[in-house]
Amino acid sequence: MPPIYYSLFVPALFVWLWSTGFIGAKYGLPYAEPFTLLLIRMLLTLIPLTVLALVMKSRWPGWRGAGHLAVTGLLVQGTYLGGVFYAIDQGMPSGLVSLIVGLQPLVTALAAVLLLRETVAGRQWSGLVMGLLGVALVLAEKLGDGSNGAGFSPVTLLWAGLSLVGISLGTVYQKRFGTGVDLISGTMIQYTAAAALFALGAFTLETREIQWSLQFSLALGWLVFGLSVSAILILMWLIRRGAASQVASLFYLVPPVTALEAFILFDERLGPMAIAGGVVAVAGVALVVTGGPRPVKT
Repeated sequence: MPPIYYSLFVPALFVWLWSTGFIGAKYGLPYAEPFTLLLIRMLLTLIPLTVLALVMKSRWPGWRGAGHLAVTGLLVQGTYLGGVFYAIDQGMPSGLVSLIVGLQPLVTALAAVLLLRETVAGRQWSGLVMGLLGVALVLAEKLGDGSNGAGFSPVTLLWAGLSLVGISLGTVYQKRFGTGVDLISGTMIQYTAAAALFALGAFTLETREIQWSLQFSLALGWLVFGLSVSAILILMWLIRRGAASQVASLFYLVPPVTALEAFILFDERLGPMAIAGGVVAVAGVALVVTGGPRPVKT
């Protein structure tokens, strides 16, 4: 694969696909409760993945490998998606949720240093701080708008924070224990574990009522094929190819892209501070990605 294809097109495609997940959640949640919607999403996603596994003759890991993949699924799929969907369901704007989750690269970099013994160069730390500052600028503008920042309960913020922790730890765990497995079969195991978690939540916390409509069906279809199949396979591939903190830095680009989509679809305006924050975040990503952390020699 040509280096330019990996370094430019694949990460850009992933950022765009990932950003649409917040939009898809906002479109679908008026018609189904979070865990119910996510359970249906996981079950439907397993269908095309099963076909792909059969066609590509995917290799299946042993029980130990499957256990590691299940943990990754509970973190990257279960905790992350559950937190995002519940935060949006309880009234937090999709753009604001993406901004909170956008802090993930900093959390992942710290976890990679502590758990994977990756080193992060001074230039990369500068990029991580710039990305954090950029997200903070956009967040400050959102919170300054009473229509977007007021009325959030501590529980809502807890859901968003739980999502941040889940995706950060899941990225590091996948890099440590899940890089040697088949992408299709590995993703299927992750989704199966997440589906079990969502089923537990749906049957204990929700009514499981669904209002079927064209908007819900389109949103569900995109969440399945655009996000759960395409974006997740790209994410697992990127984690396998690059250092955890490098891959995580791409998430700094998601808030500005999500904000642009929200402007186009929902007429959410971007002020000067938000635009400046997006530029700073993009510059921070460039510093982290070009820095290239390396494992510490023992």
